[in-house]
Amino acid sequence: MHLGEQEQFLPYNGEVLIFKLSKAEHAEGAADKTMNLCVRRMAFNRDTKLFVQKSSGVFSMHASHLKIEIICCSCTVDSRTGIILPCILMKKKKRNNVVKYLLVLLHSSNKFELSFHFKLDYEMKEDIRLFPGPSVLWRHANKLFYISSDTCTILSAPVQLSSVVWTGEIEDEGTVVLGIRNACLPETEDEDEFFTSDRAIWGSEFFAYAIETQKMLPGTCFMPHAYSRVVSSVCVCKNEMLKKQLRVSLVAVTQKNQLIWFQDGLPKGVCELPYEKPYSVRTAVTSSKDLLFIVSFASGNTCAVQRRDSLQVASKWQKVKSVVVDDFIGCGSEQLLLLFKDDSNTDVLSMFKITDLGEINYVSGINYKPNVPAAEGLQENGLLTVQALERRLQAGCTSVRELQQHLRLKKRVILQSCRALIDLVEERAHILPTAREEGLVSLWDDVENPPHSLSKETSLASKVPEHFIEKMWQRVVGDSLVVGVKLTESFYLSLSDVSLSLVMDQEFSLISPIIECRNKIIKLNKAFSALAVSSCQIEPPPKKMKLDLHSKNDLNKEAPEKCSRVQLDGEKTVVAVTSLSPLLAFHRVCCIVLLHAKKQKHWNGSLQESKKISVLCGKILLSLEDISTGKYSVKMQRDNNYCTGSMEDILAVLAVSVRFSFQIVSSDWTLTPVNSWLLREMECTPFKACHDNIFCHKAGNVYGTIFNWSLKHPFEGVLTLFCRNLTVLFQCLHSLTRILPPSCDVKLLRYGSKSLLIEQLALALEKEMLTWRNSFFPKESKADNSLTWGNEPDKKINDAPLASLLGSVEGVQQFRKKLQSEREECVQSMNQTMNGALYQEITLKIAEAQLSSDRIVWRLS
Repeated sequence: MHLGEQEQFLPYNGEVLIFKLSKAEHAEGAADKTMNLCVRRMAFNRDTKLFVQKSSGVFSMHASHLKIEIICCSCTVDSRTGIILPCILMKKKKRNNVVKYLLVLLHSSNKFELSFHFKLDYEMKEDIRLFPGPSVLWRHANKLFYISSDTCTILSAPVQLSSVVWTGEIEDEGTVVLGIRNACLPETEDEDEFFTSDRAIWGSEFFAYAIETQKMLPGTCFMPHAYSRVVSSVCVCKNEMLKKQLRVSLVAVTQKNQLIWFQDGLPKGVCELPYEKPYSVRTAVTSSKDLLFIVSFASGNTCAVQRRDSLQVASKWQKVKSVVVDDFIGCGSEQLLLLFKDDSNTDVLSMFKITDLGEINYVSGINYKPNVPAAEGLQENGLLTVQALERRLQAGCTSVRELQQHLRLKKRVILQSCRALIDLVEERAHILPTAREEGLVSLWDDVENPPHSLSKETSLASKVPEHFIEKMWQRVVGDSLVVGVKLTESFYLSLSDVSLSLVMDQEFSLISPIIECRNKIIKLNKAFSALAVSSCQIEPPPKKMKLDLHSKNDLNKEAPEKCSRVQLDGEKTVVAVTSLSPLLAFHRVCCIVLLHAKKQKHWNGSLQESKKISVLCGKILLSLEDISTGKYSVKMQRDNNYCTGSMEDILAVLAVSVRFSFQIVSSDWTLTPVNSWLLREMECTPFKACHDNIFCHKAGNVYGTIFNWSLKHPFEGVLTLFCRNLTVLFQCLHSLTRILPPSCDVKLLRYGSKSLLIEQLALALEKEMLTWRNSFFPKESKADNSLTWGNEPDKKINDAPLASLLGSVEGVQQFRKKLQSEREECVQSMNQTMNGALYQEITLKIAEAQLSSDRIVWRLS
């Protein structure tokens, strides 16, 4: 606000506060010794498009014969409550050149409160600012002074300055004053040469002073020193402390009639202003999220600069008495209120304009009442809008019907697939519905009884012995359901092809969805000397994509993950892990457990035949009551320095854990501290079933981690961890490194030895090559035998009797039939097709062979 004006405008919470000093009315003949500070709260009425008075208030002061003036007003934070309140600074001129200043706060109830007052032997005239506290700051005789309501004491900053261009809040620094002073060249050589020469040339520099912390901030964070001779006002748009460095974004107006945008101390854009002598700049954020810079000029003119691709003058106005920024119409964004000079009317809000340079535009003196033609146009627009909405509603209904039809089709396909799977498990012949029954039309040549279909191959599976499953169990570990099937020693299957599937029973689900799960194979030898978990490795990225594409065509069922081959001696357990939360939505769930494998026949030490089998293992029941009572929970208790967990509990924990093995080598010290670390700091106890594996009972994230410490010799050992996630692994390693000698070398081990992996790679590449040869070359030779080619090189057309054939009508017809026959043979030779089931089978075999070899190569790398 301008200094000395007796009527001041202040925006506050969408209202316009008008402050004015007036003399109190007294009876005739009474001495006038009271001065009133009056306030009127004006709000914009969107119906009448006018400002109306909501309330008013009065603050009376004893004036005697002294002159009282309003210096300035602003909205600042009251440090007692943290509420932003209107604040008015006034002065009383007394005798003996003593000036008394009063700072008054206005509350929401229109009650005034005298915050504090102070006296000076001079008048404040330069760079008067109000900031949170409330506090007052001013400049006098090139010195900076300030006083706050907390201390009520005038303080002086230890700086010399010629002007103040901005006062505001900076992150982590509080209230900061940005000013200009004469250049102070450093005596040392540590200062940046560029900034030193910059200040020496221009003779002045920017500086920033933090009032609360009483420290200086580098002025180059705001603007280069070269602009200190021309900048008159600054508005900081954004500031933050990033990596202990102040980052500032601001705009500044200069005496050269320019508005310049600065980012981190460097100029980023400039705009020529339409008028001379700009003295202030502020910001406004409009409904279109545009940032406007409002510049006021000494001549009473105002302009708005818009920042998009570049800085451009968006609009300008003349004869403006005052301009304020707030949300006057209550739309959630800011607008400009321009108050124009009007000598013919004493009402300060008689001529105004509210605008955001977009859709919002209200001007005083305009009749906004709609006339009859406008009403007719509005009715026509409403009719067109209703018609458009009806068309959109019809299109939406059509889309909904198409989606419902698509969902019914998906449910029917899933139901047919589950029925086929159940028939396969129960060894019944599954009859597929015909295309006519499904309402489908075949786009391929119908082939009856395809010779190499997947259903025929699976139906040839031989009977499996009933005693191959020793035990089936289930456990709940965290948010996972673990289902295990223990296999007997006599069940000689290739463990790399064994997996489990969980299918919801039809009694509990209408469509019997296949539950997504992941598989692991765990082998325990008879002596319980070690736990070998063939955890499924992360696939190389190309093959992982192929599996994802394949899973989309299989009812969103996750493809069974292939696991590492293990020895067949001892007990083997196949484990399936799935998420528990989706199953609890059914309250009570019954799942069918299926085991998939390949049965192999050996003759004279060589593999003769491999057939896929699917075996029904049984059913599992799960309910919320069972989980609440802990029926299937893992129980790990201490008993005489041992962990009493059952074998199923151990396997369940291993199934949901991730295995990491580390080789620890120490050249100078023995590794005896590792045992002490496991037993004392990690509070581990060995299992009764397998003493080499120990369970961590330490409270916190590491609880439930299983360790295996194998010491090859006193200076080398292998530590294996089975933990829930990488966070637990890092915590364990961090604790371990603190007790290891400094010269220790810790190395992460891959699964399997290098020589074994090389041998497996050779076998996998051989299998891949045989798969390619057996898949295509027999089919190609069969096609060569069954098809008649029309362009064989040894086939020759006898042209000798051609003239005789063309000499009669019968000969022409015979020649035409011969030509037609050759044309059909040619078309047949160019239109070879392959059965869809056969192509799918070949593609699947090749993908499996490539996946096996690629996985081994990835593990070797």
